[in-house]
Amino acid sequence: MKKTSRFDDLIDAARSRQQRDQPASNVEQTTAQSKSTDPAYTRTTLYLPKQLHRQLKASAVAQERQMSDIVAELIEQWLVGKEANSDTES
Repeated sequence: MKKTSRFDDLIDAARSRQQRDQPASNVEQTTAQSKSTDPAYTRTTLYLPKQLHRQLKASAVAQERQMSDIVAELIEQWLVGKEANSDTES
């Protein structure tokens, strides 16, 4: 390609830099899979009292966590406790 402008070298350098920097951002986007597209997750609906929902949401924001992660953690704890109780009863 024939260079016609004295700025062609600068434009080529800028394009090269842009191409060099773009793959790093693409890698981050492709490795971060959302739960909605992750086959290991399923979507469910819960009914919570409004006040409890507000408290959960505020706490999740304060801790920079997702509400679904907190709910999953609590359900796992409940299931472990339930299994422990059934083991001691039998």
